[in-house]
Amino acid sequence: MTNFLKLANKALRLAALLMLCLAMFCWSVPAQAASRISPQLEEQVLQILRQHPEVILESVQAYQEQQQKQIQQTRQAFVEQIKTNPKAVIGESPTTGASEPKIVLLEFSDFECPYCSKANTTLKQFIAKHQDEVTLVYKHFPLISIHPEAMSAAKAAWAAGQQGKFWEYHDALFTQQDKLGEALYLDIAQNMNLDLDKFDRDRNLADTAIQKDMQLAERLGLSGTPFFVMNGEIFSGAVQLSDMENILARVSKS
Repeated sequence: MTNFLKLANKALRLAALLMLCLAMFCWSVPAQAASRISPQLEEQVLQILRQHPEVILESVQAYQEQQQKQIQQTRQAFVEQIKTNPKAVIGESPTTGASEPKIVLLEFSDFECPYCSKANTTLKQFIAKHQDEVTLVYKHFPLISIHPEAMSAAKAAWAAGQQGKFWEYHDALFTQQDKLGEALYLDIAQNMNLDLDKFDRDRNLADTAIQKDMQLAERLGLSGTPFFVMNGEIFSGAVQLSDMENILARVSKS
């Protein structure tokens, strides 16, 4: 049975590689040219792939390794920049905690992500304890493919930030995460006595800042939230307070 499963897995892998190669072959030529490919040529290509499927596998693996190496290099350069020039990394992003960025805790977050909501509770406790030591920086990374309200919530928070109320609005979104939607965004704005006309105008201007954060997240190879960088250390998920304390102790010594 074990040998059978191994053979079956190998057959499935080769079939998948063949389909990938055919797809890449079709993409590489114009549609009209592809329609003129002779059956004989197509059969020759298929025969070569049948005889040497490992070439495609090696190419895919080499590409994946190259991409991973590039991501690691980008992350390392980013970490170094946080330590040497934190203000450039912070840019115009909202911050809380220490006014002088000696230790920077950078967070990529999504207002519709349940793990981000859990992490926010921990972050509030952590920053309250280390508000003279750690600067928390918020970067937007709405996972729009799985969270339909994430972008709208990010725009609303950014607009509140233009009236000096980002963190209050940020907390209100996380504490009412199950109610995300236009009615909630306006209700929070009204309760905070925001200028509603300006709030609506600014929501329409939020794309540039949010896209800038998202592009940075993509360059760093992020696929989920929350994602953190504290000076020289990278971590992710709904991290525990004790873990953050340990990370702070390590980066404080470096």
